[in-house]
Amino acid sequence: MKLKNRIQLLGVSTILVGGFVFAQMYFHDKNSKEIREIASEIASEWKEKLGLTPEQTKKLEATIIEYTIHKNGIINSNRSQKFIIRDLKNIQQREYKKLRKFLTSAQFTAYVGVNKKIPNELMDA
Repeated sequence: MKLKNRIQLLGVSTILVGGFVFAQMYFHDKNSKEIREIASEIASEWKEKLGLTPEQTKKLEATIIEYTIHKNGIINSNRSQKFIIRDLKNIQQREYKKLRKFLTSAQFTAYVGVNKKIPNELMDA
């Protein structure tokens, strides 16, 4: 292959890879923005329900974003349901451990209690 053809092939490859990377960044940023907006709304609702301080609200919002991304990755994986459930339980335990660090005992108990009721309310609806 001639040097000119190699350079052209390299240029085309670079453009294709660059386009792919740009598309991935665009969609990731769009999804991240949506997750941040939703997490902000959820944290605001918890602020009212639990009487959170502004600092606690910021930490809760960051935790919601972090663990939502983890949970989505687990749910969207191509593993069996058994492993997905196991991993979701593990990630929830880590999430609760992090929440205990900045929520009071009463706030944490109320948070967990409300979260346990949500699936039942959805099933009853």
